[in-house]
Amino acid sequence: MKELSIRALQRSATTIALSVLATGVAGQGADDGKDDWTLHAQHIYTAAGDAIEGGTVRVENGKIVSVRSGGGSGALEAFAITPGMIDLTPGIDMGHVSVEQSTEAVFGQSAALGLDLFSYRWDRILKSGVTTVMASAPDYNVFSGLSLCLKTGGEKTISARLVKQDVALRAAVGTQPSSGNRPPRGSEPLNFYFRRPTTRMGVEWLFRKSYYDTISAQQSGDSDNRVRDDILGKTLLGQLPLAVKAMATQDVRTAIFLKEEFGIQRMILTHAVEAWREPELVQRSGVGVCLPPFRASGRHPDGFANDAYFLPLQAAKDLFDLGVPIALSAQDGSEAGSRLGNQAGFAIRGGLSFEAALAAVTIQPASMVAIDETVGSIEVGKDADLVLWSGMPFEPTSQIIGVLLDGQLVVDPRGDSE
Repeated sequence: MKELSIRALQRSATTIALSVLATGVAGQGADDGKDDWTLHAQHIYTAAGDAIEGGTVRVENGKIVSVRSGGGSGALEAFAITPGMIDLTPGIDMGHVSVEQSTEAVFGQSAALGLDLFSYRWDRILKSGVTTVMASAPDYNVFSGLSLCLKTGGEKTISARLVKQDVALRAAVGTQPSSGNRPPRGSEPLNFYFRRPTTRMGVEWLFRKSYYDTISAQQSGDSDNRVRDDILGKTLLGQLPLAVKAMATQDVRTAIFLKEEFGIQRMILTHAVEAWREPELVQRSGVGVCLPPFRASGRHPDGFANDAYFLPLQAAKDLFDLGVPIALSAQDGSEAGSRLGNQAGFAIRGGLSFEAALAAVTIQPASMVAIDETVGSIEVGKDADLVLWSGMPFEPTSQIIGVLLDGQLVVDPRGDSE
């Protein structure tokens, strides 16, 4: 019995020691908050200036409180630290259930109404180092409502995860918005899908009609749709960006010509597979471009047009060299090599510099939707969204070994040390 008691005491002492080590290794005392950490890395890539060699980041109450050179005793260790990554087109939705189907033009409705925060996909994307996303309704409408930016983890409520509401008006050109619609002539309409648009031309017609109706209402003071006029009016004044899905070359041209026709001040082309084919036009227009994931074949199928479009690895570099703001996206790809960090690696392989690739998955997408005051870089006062790497970020042999979201350690680099 005495021997058993001694062994029990030994086990208890070991458990207590490991518990103390688990908190002490983070550089925090027993009375400190669970969001307080000291992190040290050989390289800290801040996305806000030059890299810090052999530096330390201090996190308190979910915020970054210091970034400096030099080590920190008992810190969480990594080869490199980068800001949490940001994806403007995560593709996490419930398909047709997530979009208003009774009309092709939705303006004031938030994408929050169609989100499933209990999906396992949020956890998957968080563990890949993506800490913030822009959530939008699927592109089955010409205008599909207002997008919002969310953190990818934490309490499963919109209010707890919200970074910023109404960051962009979502729109689409091309074939997807007209898919499923039928011309009403020749038969009795059986449902509300017997309507325009039914072609690419019809999509453009509805887009232009909406803006002309708004401009007419502003001039006459007589509005038949005040929500539409308010939202579209904000895009005309530059108060709200218009995020337009435009895959094919002709769709890129259409979106830019519409921007210039109506004087839409801030436009982001998303899923822009073939934006690289119109370099002078894209450069002249001042649009931002969010590229889809690179594929091994380079081909991007358009299931709504029975076609496929080509995206070369050098597309990101070519656009960047022209001064075009670019963001990369992963769209929640589940196969190997499809995560957002991999996309940055592919862009680097295509000639983009490491610094530009880092910006394209952090501060640049944050700037496009005006959330760069709180996320997108490692700076004092910003949210403690950090990614810890085993090697040089974005290289095929490097792994994400740690992730902090608002100071919470959601992927622990210490493994089973606790």
